[in-house]
Amino acid sequence: MLSVGTALAIMGSAAAVQAETLKIALAGPATGPVAQYGDMQKIGVMMAIDQVNQAGGVNGMDLEGVIYDDACDPKQAVAVANKIVNDGIRHVVGHLCSSSTEPAADIYEEEGVLMITAASTSPTITEKGHQLVFRTIGLDSLQGPFAAQYIINSVKPERMAIIHDKQQYGEGLATAVKNEVEKAGITPVMFEGVTPGDKDFSALVAKLKKENVDFVYYGGYHPELGLILRQSREKGLEAQFMGPEGVGNPDISKIAGEASEGLLVTLPQSFDQDPANQALVEAFKAKGEDPSGPFVFPAYSAVQVMVEAIKGGGETDPFKMADYIRENTFETTTGTLDFDEKGDLTEFSFVVYNWHADGTKTPAAQ
Repeated sequence: MLSVGTALAIMGSAAAVQAETLKIALAGPATGPVAQYGDMQKIGVMMAIDQVNQAGGVNGMDLEGVIYDDACDPKQAVAVANKIVNDGIRHVVGHLCSSSTEPAADIYEEEGVLMITAASTSPTITEKGHQLVFRTIGLDSLQGPFAAQYIINSVKPERMAIIHDKQQYGEGLATAVKNEVEKAGITPVMFEGVTPGDKDFSALVAKLKKENVDFVYYGGYHPELGLILRQSREKGLEAQFMGPEGVGNPDISKIAGEASEGLLVTLPQSFDQDPANQALVEAFKAKGEDPSGPFVFPAYSAVQVMVEAIKGGGETDPFKMADYIRENTFETTTGTLDFDEKGDLTEFSFVVYNWHADGTKTPAAQ
């Protein structure tokens, strides 16, 4: 039988070992219709964690990524956020879908957990005065007007329709585009929502044809737009379509086939094409991972920001890290990041791409 002193010594050693690992929760969709985006986030975070650990960790600690699946469902996101809190994790990269991120962020703020989302773009997430919420991607309030200006100056549609998926992200973007094009004198002939998960869009396509629509902006994710594109092509609708980064997934080409050719997509710039990131790109490829997804590098950068905040401030305390993040700039794989008081980036660039039926993209003519 161990003596009390020996037992306490063993317990102390175990605690010391445990203290040398800092857990980072990775919250997003591991299942569900947009799990592909969750995978982008995961490979970015896990690569960053691996490389930090290979370089000796941070302040004597190794990092450990812990995956939590919210399926991009707001109710499940709340359950996940509460589990992360109960598991004692105080640092989160995620969530991904804005409708999941917003309620989760409220919980993290109340419970003292630092959250950096690499994918959620709804402005309302950071409009509540939270101190522990940040993001490494641009806002819908930037992306929507950016898309609208391209529509106004390059597309110049005669009969424009705006469709959205009735969710926070999709409808928010659609509304931002609508407001901007209307300022330029373009009045959409349709502004309507579809239900996520629907498979039959024949009524919508028939209405688009009846209205003689020549251009459609879609706010939402790729599963529904892929079907709309395919069914539009089948019904002879020749309108051009445009969507946000939520549709910029090779799976849209698997769904829509040739109908995805020529789709316009606004995406963050292709960070995997930056010469400064080529060693990292090769590291992804060596693991059989695709570094080209829009959320891969912003997710990697989220970990970089956390690590630099811990190093610079010498603390893992979320509140002290948050202060450090607001007071400093960060050199990351997505450029120099500077955060405002709300936790948003002061600058972020989007690019318009032509999507191709083989799942690739090329910059669109300006």
